[in-house]
Amino acid sequence: MNLSRPARIALRTAAGLGFAAIYLPLLLVLLGSLNPDRSASWPPPGLTLDWWAAAWDNEGAREALWTSVRAGLAATAVALLLGTLIAFAVQRYTFFGREAVSFAVVLPIALPGIVTGIALNSAFGTVLEPLGVGLGMFTVVVGHATFCIVVVFNNVVARLRRLPGSYEEAAMDLGAHTFRVFRDITFPLLRSALLAGGLLAFALSFDEIVVTTFTAGPGVQTLPVWIFNNMTRPQQAPVVNVVAAALVLLSVIPIYAAQRLSSDTPGGGRV
Repeated sequence: MNLSRPARIALRTAAGLGFAAIYLPLLLVLLGSLNPDRSASWPPPGLTLDWWAAAWDNEGAREALWTSVRAGLAATAVALLLGTLIAFAVQRYTFFGREAVSFAVVLPIALPGIVTGIALNSAFGTVLEPLGVGLGMFTVVVGHATFCIVVVFNNVVARLRRLPGSYEEAAMDLGAHTFRVFRDITFPLLRSALLAGGLLAFALSFDEIVVTTFTAGPGVQTLPVWIFNNMTRPQQAPVVNVVAAALVLLSVIPIYAAQRLSSDTPGGGRV
């Protein structure tokens, strides 16, 4: 499609404004983490890495980081298992209610986080508390897995749609049993989709705060919750800026890797 010069200028201007609205605040957070002034004066009188060292020595931030990593890894493992199984069932088999199952799996990612959090909190209080299981790491992992499953499911279903079933059928005709076919044929073709879905699921879980607030007990504090709780404390403001900046930088890695892996063709080439 050919656009006139004014139209191109208008589109580029709109795109530039959109990117500025997204990335300028992130840049300000990064500059704030290097500001030697505790009061976050602007412009910064200089640059320093002292707050980064202080953040590393902050025991509360380190514990919250480790909690987020554990919750993210556990939720990702659950999402990979359940999301992959559901994707195979929906894509490779025909049964009554298949579309309803697909819709039910995808729905949690579209629901407001506060609705999901309230619903899970109520369900845990009704079902688990009578059994002696209170809010804690387990309930956080379950809450995160509800939406992490969606990204794994979507990645695996998209890849299965591009894989002809003739590969598995040919292997079975040659005498390979079901698990051998999965190990030698199906899994290598799905590997990049699984890895991409896992990376996205971990990224979603790592920075989730709304559902976590409703599903975590008093002894569980993830890194996003720690940041939120310390934002209003003047003495902690520089450390919060450092942690937020580190999260921005670290989040780029799984998202970029997932984007690259999702663009892989089954044969390993580029789309």
